[in-house]
Amino acid sequence: MDEQFYRMKRLPPYVIAEVNAMRHAARRDGQDIIDLGMGNPDQPPPQHVIDKLCEVASKPDAHGYSQSKGIPGLRRAQANYYERRFGVDLDPETEVVVTMGSKEGLASLANAITAPGDVVLAPNPSYPIHWFGFIIAGATIRAVPTTPDEEYWQSLESAMNYTVPRPSVLVVSYPSNPTAETVDLAFYERLVAWAKENRVWVLSDLAYSELYYDGNPTPSIMQVKGAKDVAVEFTSMSKTYSMAGWRMGFAVGNQELIAALTRVKSYLDYGAFTPIQAAACAALNGPQDIVETNRDLYRKRRDVMVEAFGRAGWEVPAPSASMFAWAPLPPALVDMGSLEFSKQLLTEAQVAVAPGVGYGEKGEGYVRIAMVENEQRLRQAARNIKRYLASLGINAPSS
Repeated sequence: MDEQFYRMKRLPPYVIAEVNAMRHAARRDGQDIIDLGMGNPDQPPPQHVIDKLCEVASKPDAHGYSQSKGIPGLRRAQANYYERRFGVDLDPETEVVVTMGSKEGLASLANAITAPGDVVLAPNPSYPIHWFGFIIAGATIRAVPTTPDEEYWQSLESAMNYTVPRPSVLVVSYPSNPTAETVDLAFYERLVAWAKENRVWVLSDLAYSELYYDGNPTPSIMQVKGAKDVAVEFTSMSKTYSMAGWRMGFAVGNQELIAALTRVKSYLDYGAFTPIQAAACAALNGPQDIVETNRDLYRKRRDVMVEAFGRAGWEVPAPSASMFAWAPLPPALVDMGSLEFSKQLLTEAQVAVAPGVGYGEKGEGYVRIAMVENEQRLRQAARNIKRYLASLGINAPSS
């Protein structure tokens, strides 16, 4: 039936959903599945944030419609975050808007600024909303690499020289989901200069801004002088404060783009539940212990996973940021493809991962591993994987 609807025709089957359905079925059958597929934090928010939610929710006048663009205190809190973390000055009235997670914000902005037939540059592989938010809005996507090397810049130049109509928007996301690649401030400086020269809007997704390791804080494109002329940036409280289900995010930057996003949202929603926005203020303005705690938690999980999976016979590169590892398939199983490998890992090892092809055809040959289970479960996953690989004649390295 979907084929009769125009926009449904433009959406391919969601490959990752196939593995998710298998995972749900296995759990329904009583199997103990170690879920490393979805980036769903397993820790709660700080207690003072939960307390603030309950406090405000208990007030009789807190249950009406909220503000679509976000309550003023929350927009000020986000502006203060950018000032203390990045040294960036933002006007909370004109340069900040609250979104229902960065995913909704990206999709709403795509609808605000995209006309049918527009060309948008987006990385491949990438998080699906970076493509499909614009596809739903009627745009055509031209892929650029995710890895920020010289091939990336050559791809941008080629796209501008040989695409009709010329691309009008570029999506970037570092730390990358799914690849966990990062960039430095010099990359953003070059990108802002390129965007100004080519009259292209830049949409930066910085959802994993605080999950960096090895002492290398992730920069923001907003730190570049003149970035506000061409860019907006999306952030999320999902991973930083373990508030994924609360759906709290932000867009900041260029006033014209923020105004367009705010206007579209005014037609689509009445804003997040006011007690949730108040609790988000408490998270941003209150003690920041959880930020370092979560960073340390994921770093330790990363180290355990890389070591344990390696001993099991599967070499997984250590990510320098984000809550994901981007792992090439074991060399002997490359021909299997990422989707079939993910299915077999689920059925034979009871470990769920996300097939790389679900993030674009350039993701083939990889899987994304989310570090959302504790260290004990990660070691159990490694033991299960070791048995699975041994059943295929792939033995773990001798210690």
